[in-house]
Amino acid sequence: MKSFSSKLEEKHVIEVNWAERWQVYQRLQELDIPCWCEANEPLTAQIDNTLAAIQVWSVMRQFTLSRQELICTLELCWQHRYQ
Repeated sequence: MKSFSSKLEEKHVIEVNWAERWQVYQRLQELDIPCWCEANEPLTAQIDNTLAAIQVWSVMRQFTLSRQELICTLELCWQHRYQ
């Protein structure tokens, strides 16, 4: 008898500004994350694994954080790297 591991497949609605929805959709497509962006519907992504979840989180930060917040985050990373 063969055992099969079940693959986690969850679809998540992504809360994103309607004006930025298409850019987020395109970036997720570039990362090979299955997603759908129907007319007048929210953006939905299929998150199959931890890497996909982190990639979605990272893409969303790019579109939801201010430029200053992104700069501060990057500076903190550099400080921790070189200490």
